[in-house]
Amino acid sequence: MSENTYQPPKVWEWNQSNGGAFANINRPISGATHEQALPVGHHPLQLYSLGTPNGQKVTIMLEELLAAGVTEAEYDAWLIRIGEGDQFSSGFVEVNPNSKIPALSDHSTTPPTRVFESGNILLYLAEKFGHFLPKDPAGRTETLNWLFWLQGSAPFLGGGFGHFYNYAPVKIEYAINRFTMEAKRQLDVLDKQLARGRYVAGEEYTIADIAIWPWYGNVVLGNVYGADEFLDAQSYKNVMRWAQDIASRPGVKRGRIVNRTNGPLNEQLHERHDASDFDTHTEDKRQQS
Repeated sequence: MSENTYQPPKVWEWNQSNGGAFANINRPISGATHEQALPVGHHPLQLYSLGTPNGQKVTIMLEELLAAGVTEAEYDAWLIRIGEGDQFSSGFVEVNPNSKIPALSDHSTTPPTRVFESGNILLYLAEKFGHFLPKDPAGRTETLNWLFWLQGSAPFLGGGFGHFYNYAPVKIEYAINRFTMEAKRQLDVLDKQLARGRYVAGEEYTIADIAIWPWYGNVVLGNVYGADEFLDAQSYKNVMRWAQDIASRPGVKRGRIVNRTNGPLNEQLHERHDASDFDTHTEDKRQQS
């Protein structure tokens, strides 16, 4: 049915065939669909995730902590294949009742502390280890301003623009125009902020950068949706400078490939249980062994 003739019914009913690319996993109810315990590795921090922008936030944070010498931030990263419904297992729902990646279980506490929502995981790790969150009230507040900006804005970029531009089963001009306008407005907000300093919250690298880069940095660098030309990404000069700067960080280079299952094989590390895995267990090496 075309966008011009559709009339919503008085009461909406779920029709799985209308779900497009994600019809097999999207549903209007919560809770587990099957019994399955989550694996637990040797490190206190157990991450259950996928290398989407939201997943990259946490693996970049953990790799940046390790690069800063925080050995207590060693972690196991287990792959959750959301296309196959792993997020609806009883074990995953116990860690995150919202069935969204990433989810973290901190076994350094008794009982283990569950942490879900990617922004909250960043805040939890920053406070736990004392890195990437300014201690002065003004700096902390400005960092959290931008962390929460990302949490509120990214759904328009991903679930709005990214979905209708890249994933929707049909191209709907109104929806693409609506969300393109908002995506470009957000890029303009970010560009003007980055004209004021090297990083999003000022001159210090913080969890605001770690949260925002996997979304907006990846978009302008052409790493998601293939929409950099469509969005005229080069016109956002401050965002582009910042995106390239962040991309060059060793912790970002490592973190962005953890739990990743698409792209070049040498940029896919399906699971990470030790720092040596980056040298020995990327998909190109694993498939050759």
